[in-house]
Amino acid sequence: MVITIRRKWITPALTYLALAIGLVFAGFPVLWMMSSSAKSNTEIFSVPPRLFPKHIALNSYHAILSDPVKVRFFLNSYLVASVVTVLTLLVAIMAGYGFSRYTFKLKKPLNLFIISTQTVPPITLMIPYFGLVVAFRMYDTYFALIFTYMVFTLPYAILMMTGYFNTVPKELDEAVMVDGGSSFFALWRVLVPTSTPGVVATGVYTFLLAWNEFLFALTLTKSTEMRTVPVGIQQLMGQHAYEWNEMMAMSMLGSLPILILYLVAQRYFLAGMTA
Repeated sequence: MVITIRRKWITPALTYLALAIGLVFAGFPVLWMMSSSAKSNTEIFSVPPRLFPKHIALNSYHAILSDPVKVRFFLNSYLVASVVTVLTLLVAIMAGYGFSRYTFKLKKPLNLFIISTQTVPPITLMIPYFGLVVAFRMYDTYFALIFTYMVFTLPYAILMMTGYFNTVPKELDEAVMVDGGSSFFALWRVLVPTSTPGVVATGVYTFLLAWNEFLFALTLTKSTEMRTVPVGIQQLMGQHAYEWNEMMAMSMLGSLPILILYLVAQRYFLAGMTA
């Protein structure tokens, strides 16, 4: 009896302890970033270091939000990530529907090809993509970033949508066909609303990938007007001095869209990833 009671209390206690350690491990860098964004550069390097600022200073946020060039970084990231998400979802939904509902000769080779693209490190494709972008005269344009990002977001999105459509009974499609509806009608009026968690999970993943991408945004653009948030943060690193408080402030502002998106779509995101 005593052993049973101990196990009843010990197991939850260990679980909550592990969760608390994980929370500190994941949350402390964010807390430090938020704290540093409200400090001066001098206070950031004070000894001993302070977790919370002695005097809260929001000059770094004002310096970013009042600078049209830095605001342009956010607008570029919003535009590119949003367009990539919409186009990726559009193609992935139709491709996932085809892989899930139809049988054709190249189905297995195409599936194998899509999966194999996930094994290629993006950095190995840098030079080929740079050459293609220059050859098609898309260098330093939105099109270069959008099309390049879609190459990396589409395979995983297609796999996710195919897997989710496989969990939807085919009887729904057949019922639409019996009522005289087309496959296109069945997809967009029945399957997509039914698969909302999967669509939201795929969209959040795609937006996150496009928003955070740094390597291709740095290589495929050259003008300040085309830079995105990750590249803008890197540009705050000067030759002789770093604007650490502004870097932390821009990092905080850059994290807000993802945080808000996840909080709003959390229920759908978890359901879609689980399915």
